Amino acid sequence: MDAICALAEAAPAKINLALHVVGRRPDGYHELETLAVFTEHGDRLTLEDAPHDHFSIHGPYAGGLPVDEGNLVIRAREALRRTCGRADLPPVSIQLEKNLPIASGIGGGSSDAAATLRALARHWRLADGDALASVAPDLGADVPMCLAARPLLARGVGERIEAVAGLPQLAMVLVNPGVEVSTPQVFSALASRENPPLQPLPARFDFTSLLDWLAASRNDLEAPALAIAPVIAESLSALRSSGASLARMSGSGATCFGLYEHAQAATAAAGTIRREQPGWFVAATTTTTG
Repeated sequence: MDAICALAEAAPAKINLALHVVGRRPDGYHELETLAVFTEHGDRLTLEDAPHDHFSIHGPYAGGLPVDEGNLVIRAREALRRTCGRADLPPVSIQLEKNLPIASGIGGGSSDAAATLRALARHWRLADGDALASVAPDLGADVPMCLAARPLLARGVGERIEAVAGLPQLAMVLVNPGVEVSTPQVFSALASRENPPLQPLPARFDFTSLLDWLAASRNDLEAPALAIAPVIAESLSALRSSGASLARMSGSGATCFGLYEHAQAATAAAGTIRREQPGWFVAATTTTTG
Protein backbone atom coordinates (compact mmCIF):
# COMPACT_ATOMS: atom_id res chain seq x y z
CA MET A 1 0.00 0.00 0.00
CA ASP A 2 1.36 3.40 -0.98
CA ALA A 3 1.36 5.79 1.98
CA ILE A 4 1.84 9.50 2.24
CA CYS A 5 5.42 10.11 3.35
CA ALA A 6 4.84 12.67 6.10
CA LEU A 7 2.15 14.99 7.37
CA ALA A 8 1.32 17.29 10.26
CA GLU A 9 -1.90 17.63 12.21
CA ALA A 10 -2.97 20.33 14.66
CA ALA A 11 -4.24 19.34 18.10
CA PRO A 12 -5.97 22.54 19.20
CA ALA A 13 -6.96 23.50 22.71
CA LYS A 14 -10.64 22.91 23.49
CA ILE A 15 -12.28 25.77 25.35
CA ASN A 16 -15.60 25.35 27.15
CA LEU A 17 -17.19 28.78 26.78
CA ALA A 18 -20.02 27.48 28.97
CA LEU A 19 -20.34 24.18 30.82
CA HIS A 20 -23.49 23.18 32.72
CA VAL A 21 -23.82 20.05 34.84
CA VAL A 22 -27.48 19.09 34.42
CA GLY A 23 -27.72 15.65 36.00
CA ARG A 24 -26.06 12.41 36.96
CA ARG A 25 -26.58 9.06 35.28
CA PRO A 26 -27.05 5.75 37.11
CA ASP A 27 -23.54 4.71 36.04
CA GLY A 28 -22.09 7.70 37.93
CA TYR A 29 -21.19 9.81 34.90
CA HIS A 30 -22.45 13.37 34.84
CA GLU A 31 -24.81 14.75 32.22
CA LEU A 32 -23.28 17.89 30.72
CA GLU A 33 -24.20 20.62 28.28
CA THR A 34 -21.36 22.68 26.84
CA LEU A 35 -20.62 25.21 24.13
CA ALA A 36 -17.07 24.46 23.06
CA VAL A 37 -14.66 26.11 20.64
CA PHE A 38 -11.13 25.29 19.48
CA THR A 39 -8.12 27.57 19.20
CA GLU A 40 -5.25 28.17 16.83
CA HIS A 41 -2.88 27.56 19.75
CA GLY A 42 -2.35 23.92 20.67
CA ASP A 43 -0.21 20.85 20.35
CA ARG A 44 1.10 19.64 16.99
CA LEU A 45 1.49 16.11 15.68
CA THR A 46 3.89 15.02 12.94
CA LEU A 47 3.60 11.56 11.42
CA GLU A 48 5.70 9.71 8.86
CA ASP A 49 6.60 6.25 7.61
CA ALA A 50 9.07 4.28 9.71
CA PRO A 51 10.57 0.77 9.78
CA HIS A 52 8.80 0.22 13.12
CA ASP A 53 6.36 2.13 15.31
CA HIS A 54 7.95 4.98 17.22
CA PHE A 55 6.61 7.78 19.42
CA SER A 56 8.41 10.77 20.89
CA ILE A 57 7.39 13.98 22.65
CA HIS A 58 9.09 17.37 22.75
CA GLY A 59 8.04 20.88 23.59
CA PRO A 60 7.60 22.97 26.74
CA TYR A 61 5.19 20.52 28.42
CA ALA A 62 6.74 17.23 27.34
CA GLY A 63 8.35 16.49 30.70
CA GLY A 64 6.95 13.52 32.57
CA LEU A 65 4.54 12.38 29.87
CA PRO A 66 4.55 8.64 29.10
CA VAL A 67 5.59 7.42 25.67
CA ASP A 68 3.95 4.01 26.04
CA GLU A 69 0.34 2.82 26.27
CA GLY A 70 -0.21 5.32 29.07
CA ASN A 71 -0.34 8.03 26.41
CA LEU A 72 -3.56 8.60 24.49
CA VAL A 73 -1.62 8.96 21.23
CA ILE A 74 -0.46 5.34 21.44
CA ARG A 75 -3.88 4.15 22.58
CA ALA A 76 -5.51 5.96 19.64
CA ARG A 77 -3.08 4.39 17.15
CA GLU A 78 -3.65 0.88 18.44
CA ALA A 79 -7.42 1.30 18.79
CA LEU A 80 -7.69 2.42 15.17
CA ARG A 81 -5.62 -0.54 14.02
CA ARG A 82 -7.89 -2.94 15.91
CA THR A 83 -11.05 -1.33 14.61
CA CYS A 84 -9.87 -1.40 11.00
CA GLY A 85 -8.70 -5.00 11.28
CA ARG A 86 -6.11 -4.35 8.58
CA ALA A 87 -2.86 -6.31 8.53
CA ASP A 88 -1.33 -4.06 5.86
CA LEU A 89 -1.32 -0.81 7.87
CA PRO A 90 2.38 0.08 8.01
CA PRO A 91 4.32 1.24 11.07
CA VAL A 92 4.59 4.96 11.72
CA SER A 93 6.76 7.40 13.60
CA ILE A 94 4.75 9.98 15.55
CA GLN A 95 6.26 13.11 17.06
CA LEU A 96 4.16 15.20 19.46
CA GLU A 97 5.00 18.84 20.12
CA LYS A 98 3.43 19.46 23.53
CA ASN A 99 2.55 23.14 23.89
CA LEU A 100 -0.45 22.84 26.23
CA PRO A 101 -0.22 22.33 29.98
CA ILE A 102 -1.12 18.92 31.37
CA ALA A 103 -4.44 18.25 33.17
CA SER A 104 -5.53 21.82 32.59
CA GLY A 105 -9.14 21.68 31.40
CA ILE A 106 -8.50 22.41 27.73
CA GLY A 107 -8.54 18.89 26.34
CA GLY A 108 -4.84 18.54 25.56
CA GLY A 109 -4.59 14.76 25.76
CA SER A 110 -7.97 14.26 24.10
CA SER A 111 -7.02 16.62 21.29
CA ASP A 112 -3.74 14.75 20.82
CA ALA A 113 -5.69 11.49 20.50
CA ALA A 114 -8.13 13.03 18.02
CA ALA A 115 -5.27 14.48 15.96
CA THR A 116 -3.69 11.04 15.90
CA LEU A 117 -6.90 9.51 14.53
CA ARG A 118 -7.25 12.20 11.86
CA ALA A 119 -3.58 11.98 10.85
CA LEU A 120 -3.57 8.19 10.66
CA ALA A 121 -6.75 8.17 8.61
CA ARG A 122 -5.04 10.46 6.08
CA HIS A 123 -1.72 8.63 6.21
CA TRP A 124 -3.23 5.17 5.85
CA ARG A 125 -5.86 6.48 3.42
CA LEU A 126 -8.76 5.14 5.41
CA ALA A 127 -11.99 6.17 3.70
CA ASP A 128 -14.29 4.93 6.48
CA GLY A 129 -15.04 7.87 8.75
CA ASP A 130 -17.20 5.60 10.90
CA ALA A 131 -14.03 3.93 12.19
CA LEU A 132 -12.83 7.20 13.72
CA ALA A 133 -16.24 7.93 15.21
CA SER A 134 -16.44 4.48 16.78
CA VAL A 135 -12.95 4.61 18.27
CA ALA A 136 -13.16 8.13 19.73
CA PRO A 137 -15.62 7.60 22.65
CA ASP A 138 -13.63 4.68 24.05
CA LEU A 139 -10.55 6.90 24.30
CA GLY A 140 -12.25 9.52 26.50
CA ALA A 141 -15.36 11.65 26.86
CA ASP A 142 -13.73 14.69 25.22
CA VAL A 143 -12.26 12.85 22.23
CA PRO A 144 -15.41 12.95 20.04
CA MET A 145 -15.56 16.74 20.50
CA CYS A 146 -11.86 17.07 19.73
CA LEU A 147 -12.26 14.87 16.68
CA ALA A 148 -14.80 17.37 15.32
CA ALA A 149 -12.56 20.33 16.32
CA ARG A 150 -15.08 23.02 15.37
CA PRO A 151 -17.58 25.16 17.32
CA LEU A 152 -20.15 22.78 18.79
CA LEU A 153 -22.73 22.02 21.42
CA ALA A 154 -22.14 18.75 23.26
CA ARG A 155 -24.53 16.97 25.60
CA GLY A 156 -24.58 13.80 27.65
CA VAL A 157 -21.04 12.90 28.61
CA GLY A 158 -19.91 14.69 25.46
CA GLU A 159 -20.97 12.13 22.88
CA ARG A 160 -24.04 13.96 21.52
CA ILE A 161 -22.55 16.66 19.33
CA GLU A 162 -24.23 19.39 17.31
CA ALA A 163 -22.18 21.70 15.09
CA VAL A 164 -22.68 25.42 15.68
CA ALA A 165 -22.56 27.57 12.57
CA GLY A 166 -22.02 31.31 12.47
CA LEU A 167 -20.02 31.70 15.66
CA PRO A 168 -17.59 34.59 15.15
CA GLN A 169 -13.86 34.09 15.43
CA LEU A 170 -12.91 35.02 18.98
CA ALA A 171 -9.74 36.66 20.25
CA MET A 172 -8.76 35.22 23.61
CA VAL A 173 -6.01 34.78 26.15
CA LEU A 174 -5.43 31.45 27.89
CA VAL A 175 -3.91 31.52 31.36
CA ASN A 176 -2.86 28.69 33.66
CA PRO A 177 -1.08 29.43 36.94
CA GLY A 178 0.86 26.18 36.85
CA VAL A 179 -1.42 23.91 38.87
CA GLU A 180 -3.00 20.60 37.87
CA VAL A 181 -6.55 19.99 39.03
CA SER A 182 -8.04 16.50 39.34
CA THR A 183 -11.24 16.25 37.31
CA PRO A 184 -12.77 13.53 39.56
CA GLN A 185 -11.98 15.66 42.61
CA VAL A 186 -13.70 18.68 41.07
CA PHE A 187 -16.82 16.68 40.22
CA SER A 188 -16.84 15.20 43.72
CA ALA A 189 -16.85 18.72 45.18
CA LEU A 190 -19.90 19.85 43.17
CA ALA A 191 -22.55 21.40 45.39
CA SER A 192 -25.33 20.51 42.92
CA ARG A 193 -25.53 17.98 40.09
CA GLU A 194 -28.98 19.07 38.91
CA ASN A 195 -28.56 22.54 37.40
CA PRO A 196 -30.46 24.50 34.72
CA PRO A 197 -29.51 23.68 31.10
CA LEU A 198 -28.01 26.04 28.56
CA GLN A 199 -30.36 28.59 27.10
CA PRO A 200 -31.11 28.37 23.35
CA LEU A 201 -28.39 29.93 21.24
CA PRO A 202 -29.06 33.27 19.52
CA ALA A 203 -30.46 33.07 16.01
CA ARG A 204 -27.50 35.13 14.79
CA PHE A 205 -24.13 35.72 16.41
CA ASP A 206 -21.87 38.68 16.81
CA PHE A 207 -19.46 39.45 19.65
CA THR A 208 -22.05 41.39 21.66
CA SER A 209 -24.83 38.82 21.33
CA LEU A 210 -22.41 36.04 22.27
CA LEU A 211 -21.33 37.95 25.38
CA ASP A 212 -24.97 38.49 26.33
CA TRP A 213 -25.65 34.78 25.95
CA LEU A 214 -22.52 33.84 27.91
CA ALA A 215 -23.52 36.22 30.72
CA ALA A 216 -26.57 34.03 31.29
CA SER A 217 -24.47 30.85 31.27
CA ARG A 218 -21.75 29.55 33.59
CA ASN A 219 -19.17 26.87 34.22
CA ASP A 220 -20.60 24.77 37.02
CA LEU A 221 -17.14 23.32 37.72
CA GLU A 222 -15.55 26.68 38.41
CA ALA A 223 -16.70 27.02 42.04
CA PRO A 224 -15.49 23.57 43.17
CA ALA A 225 -12.22 24.02 41.27
CA LEU A 226 -11.67 27.37 43.00
CA ALA A 227 -12.20 25.69 46.38
CA ILE A 228 -9.56 23.09 45.50
CA ALA A 229 -7.09 25.49 43.84
CA PRO A 230 -7.73 29.08 45.00
CA VAL A 231 -4.93 30.35 42.75
CA ILE A 232 -7.39 30.02 39.85
CA ALA A 233 -9.00 33.21 41.18
CA GLU A 234 -5.73 35.02 40.50
CA SER A 235 -5.89 33.96 36.84
CA LEU A 236 -9.45 35.25 36.52
CA SER A 237 -8.49 38.51 38.21
CA ALA A 238 -5.50 38.97 35.89
CA LEU A 239 -7.69 38.48 32.83
CA ARG A 240 -10.33 40.91 34.05
CA SER A 241 -7.71 43.51 34.97
CA SER A 242 -6.22 43.19 31.47
CA GLY A 243 -9.50 44.26 29.87
CA ALA A 244 -11.19 40.94 29.07
CA SER A 245 -14.86 41.31 28.20
CA LEU A 246 -15.43 37.93 29.87
CA ALA A 247 -13.17 35.78 32.02
CA ARG A 248 -14.07 32.20 32.90
CA MET A 249 -12.49 28.85 33.67
CA SER A 250 -12.50 26.15 30.99
CA GLY A 251 -13.50 22.56 31.73
CA SER A 252 -12.51 21.36 35.17
CA GLY A 253 -9.59 23.81 35.30
CA ALA A 254 -7.21 25.20 36.00
CA THR A 255 -6.86 27.01 32.65
CA CYS A 256 -8.95 30.18 32.35
CA PHE A 257 -9.74 32.21 29.26
CA GLY A 258 -10.51 35.84 28.58
CA LEU A 259 -12.41 37.11 25.55
CA TYR A 260 -11.36 40.38 23.85
CA GLU A 261 -12.90 42.47 21.10
CA HIS A 262 -9.94 42.02 18.77
CA ALA A 263 -6.65 40.16 18.46
CA GLN A 264 -4.51 43.22 19.19
CA ALA A 265 -6.18 43.63 22.58
CA ALA A 266 -5.62 39.95 23.37
CA THR A 267 -1.94 40.16 22.39
CA ALA A 268 -1.43 43.25 24.57
CA ALA A 269 -3.23 41.61 27.49
CA ALA A 270 -1.13 38.46 27.20
CA GLY A 271 2.04 40.56 27.26
CA THR A 272 0.91 42.34 30.42
CA ILE A 273 -0.02 39.14 32.24
CA ARG A 274 3.19 37.43 31.14
CA ARG A 275 5.28 40.28 32.54
CA GLU A 276 3.40 40.18 35.84
CA GLN A 277 3.38 36.37 36.10
CA PRO A 278 6.43 35.03 34.22
CA GLY A 279 5.93 31.53 35.60
CA TRP A 280 2.42 31.11 34.23
CA PHE A 281 1.27 29.59 30.96
CA VAL A 282 -0.07 32.55 28.95
CA ALA A 283 -1.09 32.41 25.29
CA ALA A 284 -2.92 34.88 23.06
CA THR A 285 -4.83 33.07 20.35
CA THR A 286 -7.96 33.05 18.21
CA THR A 287 -10.64 30.43 17.76
CA THR A 288 -11.11 28.45 14.60
CA THR A 289 -14.47 28.64 12.86
CA GLY A 290 -14.60 25.17 11.37
